[in-house]
Amino acid sequence: MDRMINKYCPRTQFSSYEELKRDFTINVPEHFNFGYDIVDGWAEAEPDKLALVWTNDTGEMKRYTFDDVRRHSNQAANFFKAHGIKKGDVVMLILKQRPEVWFSMVGLCKLGATCIPATYQLTPKDIYYRCDAAEVKMIVSVSDGEIVGHIRTALPQCKQPPVVATLGPEDYENEGFLNYGRELYAQSEQWERPTGDAAPTNDDRMLIYFSSGTTGMPKMVWHDFAFPLGHIITARYWQQVRENTVHLTQSDSGWAKFAWGKIYGQWICGAAVGAYDTEKFHPKDMLDAIVRLHPTTFCAPATIYRFLIKEDLSGYDLSFIKHACVAGEPLNPEVYNKIKELTGLELYEGFGQSETPVMLANYGFFPVRPGSMGKPSPIFDIDLVDENGNSVDDGIVGSIAIRNVGTHGPVGLFRGYYKDEEVTRRCWHDGVYNTGDMAWRDGDGYYWFVGRNDDVIKCSGYRIGPFEVESALLEHPCVLECAVTAAPDPVRGQVVKATIVLARGFSASDELTKELQNHVKRVTAPYKYPRIVEFVDELPKTISGKIQRNVIRKMDQGK
Repeated sequence: MDRMINKYCPRTQFSSYEELKRDFTINVPEHFNFGYDIVDGWAEAEPDKLALVWTNDTGEMKRYTFDDVRRHSNQAANFFKAHGIKKGDVVMLILKQRPEVWFSMVGLCKLGATCIPATYQLTPKDIYYRCDAAEVKMIVSVSDGEIVGHIRTALPQCKQPPVVATLGPEDYENEGFLNYGRELYAQSEQWERPTGDAAPTNDDRMLIYFSSGTTGMPKMVWHDFAFPLGHIITARYWQQVRENTVHLTQSDSGWAKFAWGKIYGQWICGAAVGAYDTEKFHPKDMLDAIVRLHPTTFCAPATIYRFLIKEDLSGYDLSFIKHACVAGEPLNPEVYNKIKELTGLELYEGFGQSETPVMLANYGFFPVRPGSMGKPSPIFDIDLVDENGNSVDDGIVGSIAIRNVGTHGPVGLFRGYYKDEEVTRRCWHDGVYNTGDMAWRDGDGYYWFVGRNDDVIKCSGYRIGPFEVESALLEHPCVLECAVTAAPDPVRGQVVKATIVLARGFSASDELTKELQNHVKRVTAPYKYPRIVEFVDELPKTISGKIQRNVIRKMDQGK
């Protein structure tokens, strides 16, 4: 166990959280490259070690070893090089969870090129914005007609239209698009690690994630080639991934959560990645896929758990899952309690951003407190600060910040917002990176999420975090999803508003509104109850699935 991790961490076994926080370190080699040092490293040591288990909605199954990934990523590197991609060039991947997304990301890493993982939900505007902002040289996409249509619409609006390659049964070569599936597997499986100026360094750009864009246009979060090592904490200590097991994080390849749970830390641990390549989320289909993939460890956003507990789980034996995590959005205590009741599993919450690996988490050394994000990662100096950057006391809401980041930061922390030094300086200055997420800390060192700093509601002198009100509402059986926001009020300045999606079998009414308001008054402080309740069919969300409270606020201001 931890054979690969031991190359980078002098110590991996700890008896307490205090030991982990005090003694854990990561040594970063001068020219670390995930493709060569991890993927090829495992392929050389154990060619037949399982790396990827894949399934889709039809029940098809595929299995790939580390040697398979080595060979196919070499082919990907040769493909990109053959079409003019070189060190530092930017390639955008819209490949859902096809096996080729893993081969492509590793191949680009070996080449020293920069990868932009992108979701299949991008619109034409999203595509040409990304192409121009990051100077994308190539797009590799699934051949789905809608996605290709969006790319086709976006290309004429790009300042420098990129080369396009498509993967799938449809062929668009008559439009000048490359056939990725055919060309990829026709390439040589041999690839030499570059040396000298052609070799990427730890200061080069490996990965760019476009932020969710809840405010303004998406920012370009860029990570260097050492970034994967920061996810040792994510996988080994929070997700509790172990060698020769399967780990399943449910995430599209275009989300930053893919980096958290479907490639870097898991392969460093020597585990296989589970992939459920779905066209549309349905709880029952996902449960069937989980049974086929048989993961030992599992991670998903809270929304997925909320849908799963609405299904009949009595027909599913999920005892093969030994550890379950949640991240991407806050976990409501009601969801935690229901999952534990139905499956016996405790959900270990973690917190981080596209800019980081896991920052706060429940690591297994201390009891889970439902609703808490846990305690700080050992590789980050986490603090809560006020608007002046001063530390706040326990029990006081502050902004989550990482201290002592210098100019480059600890391993795993992003290097800045690409081509936007001003925005970088606003959140990263004087050795501190301010995340903009609000939380408070209890007397035992547990952190509790409140909301984004622009989500906090100021009503009649009170500061109300939306998450606590949302948690109270989600305890009521009629609430499937909800978003709590500030609505303008001429007397109080702002009042609490709840926008609610009802569960099956419930209908909107004045009586139900009153019932929900009284329910919140009983569960939490009465002044936090929603004075406005609106029932909707769906909530506005980003392409990464996060609720866009700012969209609701803008609509209310317009009214």
